[in-house]
Amino acid sequence: MPASNGTVSNGMKKTLKKILPKPLFFLLKKGRALTEDLPVFIIFLFKPTKIKTTFFDRFYLIFKCYQISFFIECAHMENEMIQVMSEIFSLDQTREYVIAEAGSFKGGSGAKLSLAVRMANKKLFLFDSFEGLPENNEDHGKNIFGGDAFFPGKSYMGSLDEVKQNIGRFGHLPSCEFIKGWFDDTMPNFDKKVGVAYIDVDLESSTKSCLRYLYPKLISGGSLFSQDGHLPLIIKLLSDENFWQKELGIAKPKMICLGKRKLVKVLKN
Repeated sequence: MPASNGTVSNGMKKTLKKILPKPLFFLLKKGRALTEDLPVFIIFLFKPTKIKTTFFDRFYLIFKCYQISFFIECAHMENEMIQVMSEIFSLDQTREYVIAEAGSFKGGSGAKLSLAVRMANKKLFLFDSFEGLPENNEDHGKNIFGGDAFFPGKSYMGSLDEVKQNIGRFGHLPSCEFIKGWFDDTMPNFDKKVGVAYIDVDLESSTKSCLRYLYPKLISGGSLFSQDGHLPLIIKLLSDENFWQKELGIAKPKMICLGKRKLVKVLKN
């Protein structure tokens, strides 16, 4: 039941979730996703990394991704988190940088990334209002897979205490720093260099803020991942040459999988 396609409707997912025991529903969901997950896992397990990790370290991270998804509601696929981890491990550990996440929900992605960040001996900064999405009038209509794409205010809410508790239980809390507030209030004061940024914010307005404040802080060779590359308003924004030139003073950077997958990789110019 991959989140990246429209073969199973949201209504069917909700029905199955109600009638099936949680372990069986989870196995069904993740089993259907294996065709997309497995190729990414194989590359992750056998590809050399600049940051020293063993095969068993990387296998452990894959296992933890599944464990965390079982206990914490997550709005991503396991291969998507592994792609971000792989990018973290591709950087030079001796350089000065942090990892940034924008949009934490219940802390599932933060818990997963915190484990990779600990192996890299870096710090993970998590930006979120911890009050859900802001009120908005954005209408995405349908995503590229045919699913509904509507994100009302207060949705995807996880309190700061809940997120900390989940990361403390399943991830590595000492590797994390939490920055509470709306992005336009908190990100302008952020002064760290960023190796990898992962944003899952759903809204065009929030994505604009993240691009405006986080992308310029990427180190050379760094990357920004958007989990929202399947949403029409986000596709339009990322494709907008005028936005990149006017807001960031650069040409539109190279992007991978825009309009094809949920996870889009935006390279540093």
